[in-house]
Amino acid sequence: MENEIKNDGTDQTQNSEVVENMEVENMENDTPESGLEVSGNLNELSDDETSMERLMDLYEESFKRFEEGEVVTGKIISLDKDYVLVDIGYKSEGQIPIHEFKDEKGEVAAKVGDAVEVMVEWWDDEEEVVVLSKEKAEKIKVWDEIKKAYDDGGTVDGVITNRVKGGFSVDIGVQAFLPGSQADLRPIRNLDEMVGQSFTFKILKYNRKRSNIVLSRRVILEEEREAARAATLASIEEGKVMGGIVKNITEYGVFVDLGGVDGLLHITDISWGRVKHPSELFSVGDEITVKILSLDLEKERVSLGMKQLTPDPWSTAAQKYPVNSRITGKVVSLTDYGAFVELEEGIEGLIHVSEMSWTRKVRHPSKVVSVGEEVDAVVLDIKPESRRISLGMKQVVPNPWDVISEKYPVGTTIEGKIKNITDFGLFIGIDEGIDGLVHISDISWTKRIKHPSEIYKKGDVVQAVVLDIEKENERFSLGIKQMQTDPWETVGERYDVGKEITGTVTNITDFGIFVELEEGIEGLVHVSEISKEKIKNPGDKFNVGDMITAKVMNINSDERRIGLSIKRLDMEDDQSILSDYINKMGPATSTFGEILRENLQEKMNEDRNSN
Repeated sequence: MENEIKNDGTDQTQNSEVVENMEVENMENDTPESGLEVSGNLNELSDDETSMERLMDLYEESFKRFEEGEVVTGKIISLDKDYVLVDIGYKSEGQIPIHEFKDEKGEVAAKVGDAVEVMVEWWDDEEEVVVLSKEKAEKIKVWDEIKKAYDDGGTVDGVITNRVKGGFSVDIGVQAFLPGSQADLRPIRNLDEMVGQSFTFKILKYNRKRSNIVLSRRVILEEEREAARAATLASIEEGKVMGGIVKNITEYGVFVDLGGVDGLLHITDISWGRVKHPSELFSVGDEITVKILSLDLEKERVSLGMKQLTPDPWSTAAQKYPVNSRITGKVVSLTDYGAFVELEEGIEGLIHVSEMSWTRKVRHPSKVVSVGEEVDAVVLDIKPESRRISLGMKQVVPNPWDVISEKYPVGTTIEGKIKNITDFGLFIGIDEGIDGLVHISDISWTKRIKHPSEIYKKGDVVQAVVLDIEKENERFSLGIKQMQTDPWETVGERYDVGKEITGTVTNITDFGIFVELEEGIEGLVHVSEISKEKIKNPGDKFNVGDMITAKVMNINSDERRIGLSIKRLDMEDDQSILSDYINKMGPATSTFGEILRENLQEKMNEDRNSN
């Protein structure tokens, strides 16, 4: 050190002499020109005495020895590759390892002339070297600040450096511990998100000897929340619009922090439209604007609304969607009875399954539409007071039943593919969505059909005649047998009454036997017309498939009946035999012939009456 006064072991007397000599020199140098008068008066020398005292203080300070562990302020006087030399006002400079001045990049953050706080680590009397530490001085200062913050109820700032068991390690100048339960007001789902963030903390307790410090962020947050809560409760009122932060999300709504006071935004008050789950619209931490619907300050219950910030769309729905107007909407939901279509946010209409198609019988709306699909529809009815709109899809296109009778008038021959076969008939595709029914009774004029599948199968192409169209009941009747003339219309021409015919027994019953005269044409021989003898069971005499000869007794084309008789044919044969016998015998006595004819005539009359 320049002009340094070294302690060379001389006693106090020698030091006094040096001081006196310095004083004499100073007094001799003072001249009238310098503005000082030399006087024997001691009072006039008071300024010089003060200067001497100051000089003595400086001299004594040069021999002052700081305590080890004491923090002092010094000035950097030089830097080399290993050490930084710091003047702390002692007879020799102190040195600090250069690494204590390097930053994260390894660069030295110091220059000559900078003031720096250092701690005296130890003295090397032999080498007359003072070992100093900048880092330890900073730590001592930190501990002093920690003590002050703890005593005064203050706070400290720090950075969470990493996770440890039970919480976090925090750098506040020294390492401190933040328990997980003290990190926030609520349990933290992802603890790693907090690492690297800076926060303000309260000191719960510390032990300097053990270097143990326990911090809390939750205490600060609770104080802030309580202050915000008091302010919120003082200003909150029904109808007020205010901002909040989404705190929690449930299936029935969203809890919003209004500033120390939580309110519930119920799912039904989020939007005029359909909301399946609040998580579709919100995330924890979102800032939203809500309206106070109701509040109970005693129970601290606050009901919130978002949809109330906009007008109810149903208030103008009747004007926007009049009956018969055409709309386009998105299918948002399907039920067994129909599909709900969103016309705009908050307004949905129902398309009933019966209003989805003119021709198809829709069992479930999923067969026609799907969720998310855009559809065109017509407004059938609207009731804003009930918040209901009835829609129709089929009304968007013309009703095919309105033109079907013009396209296919009665008597028209059509050709189509069999789409379905039932017990009662065939369904034939006519136009898209329109099927015609051929009833089982209209398949054949003559055949007895137990089931249509005996003759046809699904997919067969057939021709039929349009018999009837009922637009109101949406029925289209067809006939296959009508493609040909009814054979019963001319049966009287082919089978005269009294004509002898031959046929095959097709069925035997208690009341007679059925005989097929031609394909589809049958006659009945009643049990009383089978024989002159009384027959109880026709099956005793005939079998199905037997060929018989009978006489046509009567024909009823309207009722499709032909009456046959075997007995009459046999009686005619008997009468013919008798006539031949009489003719061969020649003239007979009148008495015998008359008697025979009378008996025969009576017998025939009896038989005729019995029928």
